[in-house]
Amino acid sequence: CVILDVWAACQDATVTQELLKEGFHRDLLVKVELDAVEEDAAGCTVAARTRLPAGLYVDPYELASLQQHNLTKAVLIPDVIDVEAPEYLATDLLVLLYMEPDPRCSRCFRAALPVHGRYHRPAEEGEEALVVLKSPEVLVCCCDNRPRTECWKPAEAEAPCSGKTNGPCQWYSVTHKPTYEESILQVPVGLRQHSSLVCVLTLLATVLCSSLILAAVCKYGHFS
Repeated sequence: CVILDVWAACQDATVTQELLKEGFHRDLLVKVELDAVEEDAAGCTVAARTRLPAGLYVDPYELASLQQHNLTKAVLIPDVIDVEAPEYLATDLLVLLYMEPDPRCSRCFRAALPVHGRYHRPAEEGEEALVVLKSPEVLVCCCDNRPRTECWKPAEAEAPCSGKTNGPCQWYSVTHKPTYEESILQVPVGLRQHSSLVCVLTLLATVLCSSLILAAVCKYGHFS
């Protein structure tokens, strides 16, 4: 009976994930609404743990600038990212995105993170590649390291509860239901039959720009 009562009380939290803007440079917006049984999460840190596929990445330098201005906070695993690598040479990226309370809703949290699409291999046909982003996992961390409800299960997360603590602490996973199981990003790709044309135009542009730079140096440069 007790087990059934606990299971009945563990209603799912609601998670919404959106990719804003267009093109290669997007904002990932995550919203979490806790249920009444989890409302005593006041004083705890709520975070969304999501795995970005190889077709997406977070610029660590951009993230550091945003965190310096307290505009967002996240932990990247791994923290060394090759922002120039194409999709077929990149690996998945694990992101722990710390969420802020939503002033319009006492049980709601939200956070945004800039993400960028990687270049894909040219395609035989079709001008877009699909990048599938799964729904994130909701994690909660409290200062006393104790679960506030039986609905929370211990989770492995090597990250501090907040920016004020350096060492990792105990996180708990919250059962949730995503509004959508996954988000799909459409990334523009080139066509293989255009490869020769692109190479020729790139070569011509390189020669022209180099010639202009050389001419400017010869005209305005000072040589001893």
